[in-house]
This record gives sequence, C-alpha cells and structure tokens, in this order.
Amino acid sequence: MLAQSFSRTVWLLSVSHAFSFTAASVTFFLGGIIGALLAPSVTMATLPVAASVVGTALGTVPAAMLMSKKGRRFGFIGAAILASGSALLGATAIWHSLFWLYCFSCLSLGASYAFVQHYRFAAAESVATEVAPQAISAILLSGIAGAFLGPSVVNYASDWIPQHTFVGSYLALSVMVLIPAIILIWLQTPEQKIKTKDYPSKTVRQLAQHPNFVLAVFAATVSYALMVFLMTAAPVSMHVMDGHSINDAGIIIQWHVVGMFLPSLFVGKLITNYGHRAIMVAGICALGICAGVSQVDQTVAGYWVSLVTLGIGWNFLFVSSTSLLITTYQEAEKYRAQAFNELMVFGAQAIASLSAGWLLSATSWKTINLMSLPLLGLLLVVIWWSHNKLSQQQ
Repeated sequence: MLAQSFSRTVWLLSVSHAFSFTAASVTFFLGGIIGALLAPSVTMATLPVAASVVGTALGTVPAAMLMSKKGRRFGFIGAAILASGSALLGATAIWHSLFWLYCFSCLSLGASYAFVQHYRFAAAESVATEVAPQAISAILLSGIAGAFLGPSVVNYASDWIPQHTFVGSYLALSVMVLIPAIILIWLQTPEQKIKTKDYPSKTVRQLAQHPNFVLAVFAATVSYALMVFLMTAAPVSMHVMDGHSINDAGIIIQWHVVGMFLPSLFVGKLITNYGHRAIMVAGICALGICAGVSQVDQTVAGYWVSLVTLGIGWNFLFVSSTSLLITTYQEAEKYRAQAFNELMVFGAQAIASLSAGWLLSATSWKTINLMSLPLLGLLLVVIWWSHNKLSQQQ
C-alpha cells in the first residue's frame, strides 16, 4: 500500500509539473516577442525573459523557507495561484501596453517557478532512495509535455481578442498554470520524521564538508548555467549571425527541449546501475560534443547536433546531481540544503542568461562554446577530488 501511495505522489507531481512548466516555456517563447512590441527600445526586448530568470533566483530561498514551515502541498498550491495571478497581470500589461508591468508579471511568474523546482525533491522524498533517480526523471520527463503544450495553446489563443494580440495567450496561460492547484489537493507527502529541535541540524558550511554535497551543487550549477547560456544565444546566432530562418531556429530549440527531457526515460536506471559519477562524466562528454561540433559546423544540422547534445548533457548532469544531493543531508536539513542548491543553480542561470547575448555579440558562437570547456574541466576535477576524498574517509 505504501508503494502504491508513493507511485500516486510521483504521478500527481508529474502531471502538475507538465502544466506548471508551461509558464517557463511560454515566457521563453513569447517574452522576447512581446518585449519587442512593448519596450521603449528594441535593446530591452529580452528584459522580460531575464526578469523571469531573476525572479526564479530571488524566489529560491523564500520557497524553501515557506515549505519548511507550511509543507510542500501548501507551497505548490500557493505557487500555482501566484502563477495564475501573474499571467493575468501579464494580460493586463499587454492590454494597456505597459512594458514595465509586463516585466513585473514575468518576474512574478519566475518566482512561482522557484516552487515548481521543488517538485523533483518532493518526488524523490516519496520513494526509496535507490529509486529516487527514477522519480526525479519522471518529473523532468513531464517537462516535454509542458514545453510543447504551453507554446501550442498560447499560440492558438493569441487572437482570441483581435485588437490586443497575445492577451488571449496570457488568459489561457493563467488557466493552465492554475490546474496544479486543483490536482495537488490530493497530494500527500511524507511527514518530516525528525524535528529540528531534536536533531543538531548542520549549517551550509558544515554540509559543504561532505564531498558529495560539494559535487552535487557544483554539477547542478555548472550544467544549468551552461545550458541556459548556450540555449539563449543559439537562436540569435542562428538567425542573426548565420542567416538561418526563424523557423529553423524554432525547430532546433524544440529538439533541444526533447534532448533535455527525453533521456529521463532511462537516465534514472543508468544512475542506479552505474553510479552518479559515471553518468556525470557521460554528461560532460555530451557537452564536449556540443562544443566540438560548434567549432566545425554552423549549418542547421550542426546546430541540431550541438543543441541536442547540450540538452542530453544537461539532463545527465542535472538528474545525477539532484539524486546525489538528497543523499548528503538529514531530514531536518533538507530545506536548508535544497535552498542553497537552488540559489546557486538559479543565481548562475540568471547571470548566464543576462550575459549570453552580450558575449555572443562581442565574440561568436564558436567562442562562447569554447568558454564552456574550462568549467567542464573543473567539474571533472571536482568529480575526481570528491571520489578520492570519500575513499580516504573510508
């Protein structure tokens, strides 16, 4: 009966994540387009997308703190309501052509997504440790549905109100992101078994003395920062610098999303069979292929290989780092550890997204791919260091 309950929990979270992820996919799909229509200057067109990323980074610690006091279900349902209200605010901003209000709505949507990132932790906590990678993979796999559902629905709804294009899109988005608030009424997550007052909870500094904690946080941070950095730059490089069509750029990004999430079908099992570090190394190899192909081929096919391997590498690193992270802390420490991990990951993501366009315009697609190699090399060093450190402790 317990196993059935946990399977139900993962299923509820996966379905909810598909709808919650539409907020992120729609922001990346429409944020720059709407920004160009509303912004006082075209140079500010991508500011709404950047605001969303910054909102996620700012929301990481408050999300963890709130759920540590009120529980996962309260946080997830509250986030769905916040996301729906933010989408309605976005519709209002588009209706009245208010650029800064639209940026604020994207910032607020991003903050709600900080809660959504904890879906993978909730899923992992609801199953036995040895199958946690599969639970995390199930959550990420549902992102494929959200990545295609969101843009498809809002594109269909864009002309609902002919005199105000895209108002209908955000009205539709407000409904999609509210659905998890209904689904998660039936969510049951394990109660915290150890009270903080009964257990000497570690500080982040003390947690960082565990080699696996350092590796997990660093791998997640590097993988997310590189993925967002290159994904943000790719459409601009394809269309503006190499002259490929917008349609080709859109198709490549869709395939990138498939590369990000489809490996979740099997990566959890690979981690169980071969270990976290082996899959991290495989992820680094995939990112190395991305950088290598970018040096020799800027055709559509070349971008396709680069972006798909970028997605696969991110998936391998992110799933393995998350499933490794949950083994490094006690129950009473989980929100503190998760908040620090998310702050590092999405803080780096915010920096990466804000700097991608500038660095691309100042250099080239080849050069920004080469910039990833030192970080990948450093990650290999951290993997080797953590393995040796654990061997010495044993």
